[in-house]
Amino acid sequence: MDGKNIMDLVLESARDLKFDKVTMHDLEALALPEVKPLSPSQIKSIRIKANVSQNVMSKYLNVSPSTYQKWERGDVIPRGGNLKLLTLAYRHGLEAIAA
Repeated sequence: MDGKNIMDLVLESARDLKFDKVTMHDLEALALPEVKPLSPSQIKSIRIKANVSQNVMSKYLNVSPSTYQKWERGDVIPRGGNLKLLTLAYRHGLEAIAA
């Protein structure tokens, strides 16, 4: 299988068979990795590893410092785009979201 997972093979086959765009969009959506919630300690570890303050971290994420602090304390759980950015930073480092 050349290191490909089953979803990669399904997508490759669908492209070869020239599935219609709607079907391809549905298949590609299934292939997206699941974004699981991060614990407060995981969120904090991103910042500690990057050696930045909470204020600087909030700027990377385009949120208020108080919002970021609430995530680290576990008072609020990040969702949607914020969770996606945090997950990218957790998996690949803060450089992955620096623009």
